[in-house]
Amino acid sequence: MKTFLLAAGLLAAAGPAAALLPDEENSIAVFSAASPSVVYVTNVAIGQSIYMDEFAIPQGAGSGFVWDKEGHIVTNYHVVQGGDAFLVTLRDQTQLEAKLVGADPNKDIAVLKVIKGRDILKPVKLGSFEQLRVGQKTLAIGNPFGLDHTLTTGIISALGREVVGIGGVTIRDMIQTDAAVNPGNSGGPLLDSAGDLIGMNTMIYSRSGSSAGIGFAVPVSFIKRIVPQLISYGRVIRPGIGITILTTGQKYYLIGDLEGVVINQVSRGGPAAKAGLRGLKRLPGGRVVLGDIIVGVGEHEVKDFDDLYNALDRYKVGDTVDISVLRDGKLIKRSITLIGVQ
Repeated sequence: MKTFLLAAGLLAAAGPAAALLPDEENSIAVFSAASPSVVYVTNVAIGQSIYMDEFAIPQGAGSGFVWDKEGHIVTNYHVVQGGDAFLVTLRDQTQLEAKLVGADPNKDIAVLKVIKGRDILKPVKLGSFEQLRVGQKTLAIGNPFGLDHTLTTGIISALGREVVGIGGVTIRDMIQTDAAVNPGNSGGPLLDSAGDLIGMNTMIYSRSGSSAGIGFAVPVSFIKRIVPQLISYGRVIRPGIGITILTTGQKYYLIGDLEGVVINQVSRGGPAAKAGLRGLKRLPGGRVVLGDIIVGVGEHEVKDFDDLYNALDRYKVGDTVDISVLRDGKLIKRSITLIGVQ
């Protein structure tokens, strides 16, 4: 009896629960403010039976976030890839039908647009990539394993990571975080302690397929640049010089392991043609004469298509850059004004 009374006395003395720590209060505030902007994206393909009856085939699911009051939802391209119809689920479990507006596989970014219910959407707040520092707090909100609106926290583990994306080219300037990111988190926002968007959770490094503390997010700087283009044009307008190039296999067949990108054809009247760049010349009988091999864009070395893509991606349409090419073993530089290409 005395033991029971002592225990009861200790519990009474403990009083109300201890006050929340400042970091806990921050996490709660960010989640409360930002979670209404996070959505659950369901990807559905439409099949057809031999009797011409249509039926839905679930393709997968992921996360996304509200971009604006016009109904645009941003997510990863690999979340919507192969889908014919899309369902967006809000925090209050409201479900809205959506259509695909545009996608950029190379940056793994896609934009959906809800058909009805735009008035209840709350856009995410946009942050800045330039001010980010390794060690600062990160918060990820998403739907890992279908568990909607799950919050995980961590820090920025590294900046400037380069990871090969679903488009087959390197996505540079990726944010590495140790906030737990699992299947289903793809397309969800990575936030800072102010609740501002700093990246979109896109992929993880893991041997098991679940979080190992190494997640990667596409930086908000890319999202800010690409999403408006997808909304306006349904695709990204990239800077180019008006050429076609050989594939990796074609290049190897022609010149072996030599570094650089081989110009196949030069578009008539384009900037490359005006600068005097040369493509392949095909002679009677099938013999091919090598033209120019691109080995540099500005200060950036070009060894393959990945290098060329990312070098040009640093510039805007209308910029003038020096293109370095090898021609008959000699290095030549030409100043070229970039044009918009698909």
